Amino acid sequence: MKISCVLLTMGNRPAELRRAINSVLEQEGVEVEVVVVGNGADLPELPDGVVALRLPENVGIPEGRNHGVKVCTGDIVLFLDDDGWYRSRDLARHVRDRFAADPGLGAISFRIADPDGGPDQRRHVPRLRVGDPQRSSRVTTFLGGASAIRRTAFEQGGGLPGAFFYAHEETDLAWRILDAGYHIDYDAEAVMYHPAVAPTRHADFYRLNARNRVWLARRNLPWPLAAAYLGTWIGLTVLRERSGSALRSWFAGFREGWRTDAGARTPIRWSTAWRMTRMGRPPII
Repeated sequence: MKISCVLLTMGNRPAELRRAINSVLEQEGVEVEVVVVGNGADLPELPDGVVALRLPENVGIPEGRNHGVKVCTGDIVLFLDDDGWYRSRDLARHVRDRFAADPGLGAISFRIADPDGGPDQRRHVPRLRVGDPQRSSRVTTFLGGASAIRRTAFEQGGGLPGAFFYAHEETDLAWRILDAGYHIDYDAEAVMYHPAVAPTRHADFYRLNARNRVWLARRNLPWPLAAAYLGTWIGLTVLRERSGSALRSWFAGFREGWRTDAGARTPIRWSTAWRMTRMGRPPII
């Protein structure tokens, strides 16, 4: 099975980009094709053999990755951002062996470790009950910049929803992958390094977070589940968020999610929703 790595950058971290590329090129036991996508940015000089793809404008994270997948040739695609890198030189071989041994495996979500030795961030573990981050398990979503996906599962799921730009695009694809019959694993042995940062560093975090939750539900959930999912997240947001400006931005995004085109609606089957529930994360939260 051939492996490719789609590495996304906005061109403003050349040193970190080189570190990320080197962590892929230094993988042992398997050759990895590297595709670097400049998301609306010029790319620096890249090592020999690395494929460069410059997009004329910043099309967002999911669409940038979609463009990279179109260019790469791997049966398995690793996704990486320029501020992350792989800890082990054996990661690609480990991932290849897992996919080769399990034809039903659609995607793997990696464990993200703090390079400074801090504790693993709970939000990076895609489980409702996080527990021990070093425990692997079946999950219902994955981390976009710390993952590997089977190309056939990616294609059957329709790729990442480009219009999302940022936030929840992996969950949209994950639900479609699950509905196609694949499963997704959180693999604590597959580790990447990433500095500890807050998601709220993105200027449009609250608006896109809310808008995309509505789109996610409208696109993928039977209406009773969609209502429960969105109602749950309204309640959680009001309880968790103490900033009035953040709440105003979130509810503006929520309204935008209803007023704008969410894309094609293809609800998951009730049997898929039940399978997700048995894995500990019903699609209402």
